[in-house]
Amino acid sequence: MDATNVRDLLYYPVSAQKMVRGEGVFLYDEDGNEYLDCASATFNLSLGYSHPAVIQAMKDQLDVFTHLTSSVQSDPINGLVRRLVEVSPDNLTKVHPKVSGGSTANEGVIKMAQHATGRSEVISLFRSHLGQTMMMTSMSGNAFRKEPFPSLFPRTLQVPDPYCFRCFYGQKQGSCGMMCVDRIEDFLEYASTGQVAAIIVEPISGNGGNIVPPDGYFPKLRAFCDEHDIVLIFDEIQTGIGRTGQMFAAQHFDVEPDAITTAKGLGGSGAQVAAILTNERLAGLPANHHSFTYGANLLAASAANVTLDIVRQPEFLANVRATGNYILGRLADMRTRYPAIADVRGVGLMIGFEITHPDGKPAVKLTNHLAGAAGQHGLILRTSRYGYGNVLKIRPPLILTLDQAELLCDRLENLFRAELAA
Repeated sequence: MDATNVRDLLYYPVSAQKMVRGEGVFLYDEDGNEYLDCASATFNLSLGYSHPAVIQAMKDQLDVFTHLTSSVQSDPINGLVRRLVEVSPDNLTKVHPKVSGGSTANEGVIKMAQHATGRSEVISLFRSHLGQTMMMTSMSGNAFRKEPFPSLFPRTLQVPDPYCFRCFYGQKQGSCGMMCVDRIEDFLEYASTGQVAAIIVEPISGNGGNIVPPDGYFPKLRAFCDEHDIVLIFDEIQTGIGRTGQMFAAQHFDVEPDAITTAKGLGGSGAQVAAILTNERLAGLPANHHSFTYGANLLAASAANVTLDIVRQPEFLANVRATGNYILGRLADMRTRYPAIADVRGVGLMIGFEITHPDGKPAVKLTNHLAGAAGQHGLILRTSRYGYGNVLKIRPPLILTLDQAELLCDRLENLFRAELAA
């Protein structure tokens, strides 16, 4: 059956392009064209394509067994649990690996918060993307994601995000008094049910536009949650496992949430693995309330163990910071020469830049055009908010070298010269 027929059979749309090989940070199509993957295959490949240590670990595990009931112990799961506790903030001492992806990890941690507090409502942020299950769709900070579905989880509340470039409250960074935290008090008083169990946030928004909170935001949010006895959850599906140059973004922002969810990059080269990390307070949710068949898979756990051993090394994380700083510096320079680039922001290798019209309004059509044209210049780029946003995202595999970072920026320059030059 040829590719055209397969495209007709697939439920979701795909392009006519067929990829045949991946190696490191590069992807190759059937015509031999090379692409530097700035999306890490939907932000999953922290160690890039076909990392030899990850592949070998999975091959070795194949010779033992590939799956096992979670009611007994195994070396891969024991190793994963220990490693996650070792690399997470000190207050997180419990690991729930029986989840099969980021969406189910987020849904599970919310159940834990509801169970522990006896309350039901959950606060999330504008533009947030927390997953694809019905509960997580309900908590999305984007109306277009909820519009088709009549039966959403009702006890959700979205509040303004710390988007300093487009502040909801019309304030200026540094003199705003952090209204994006203070005003949550008003939402509790006037818009909630009075039964808020948790606030769930992405430390740096993934799909929502790579929004980096200002200094002081998270300490103030932590204090707010403590004052109101609200569980603070960090969705680190995208920011975790070294993406910011620390194992978790919580460590970059020097804050201890009550729970962290992790997935995507935890699998290194694409193994499907996820986990919930919590403090002692959130322990105790009965296993029958949240447990998935393909969670705690041994092949995936073996890949995650190798990934954690590699990423946690100080020199590896230092390289993430160095390559990220190089790209941010190059983008800042490009911004001075291409007025359509209105803002550049990021931490480590979680970087985004905003594309606008001359009047400052989001240039969504141009943003999507740039992402589409990037392939002609050897890049794979993704946009924010499923194509509804105006931010281009730079999130290559964390193994990126400085030479490859230079190549990435040179190709970006070529793209901008071709598409943005006056």
